[in-house]
Amino acid sequence: MDSFWLKWLAILCMSADHTGRVLFPGEEAFICVGRLAFPIFAFLLTEGFFHTADLYRYLARLGVFALLSEIPYDLALSGTWWNPQRQNVFFTLFISLLLLLALERSSGWPERMLEVFLAMWFAEALGADYGFRGVLLVLFFYIGRSRPPAGLLLGALWNFLWPVPVQRFGALAMFPLALYSGKRGRSMKYFFYVFYPAHLLVLYAAGRLLR
Repeated sequence: MDSFWLKWLAILCMSADHTGRVLFPGEEAFICVGRLAFPIFAFLLTEGFFHTADLYRYLARLGVFALLSEIPYDLALSGTWWNPQRQNVFFTLFISLLLLLALERSSGWPERMLEVFLAMWFAEALGADYGFRGVLLVLFFYIGRSRPPAGLLLGALWNFLWPVPVQRFGALAMFPLALYSGKRGRSMKYFFYVFYPAHLLVLYAAGRLLR
């Protein structure tokens, strides 16, 4: 599977997760499917770090859409214009990419350990989706990239670090990731960026109509 199809799989799983949370809160099956989404996005972020020509433009895109997606995210999942306790997943991806940039420019392990700690602390303090564990998963894929079986094993084990058993379904994401061809495939550069806030607004509107 190239990155095009992995992105589509992640988008479909994410959509199922949000649909369940907004429209069918009692149906856990949607949430189980949705647990596969973030591991795939975290993996693709790591791959993007090594393949993107302009990392700073990549970082800027994540930052801009983190801000643009916050109101749709809060409306759909919290029912309010702004929830200071929860921030959307673009913030998690932004912090994670910033960490990878810092690690590549660091000279020693003490400095790198401090950078990892600060990134995880910031994600947790900000209330970013998946918190410090989200940054940790990107770090796992980054560390294991040179040894794909080890990276996938770390990615699978990550799903068992959560107190909620439903996250264990996320370990199933390692199966499509194991089929990754290393190729980009067809481009969908801005589709996910636009789709994320757009589908949240649609779900919010649908939820309002059904109430």
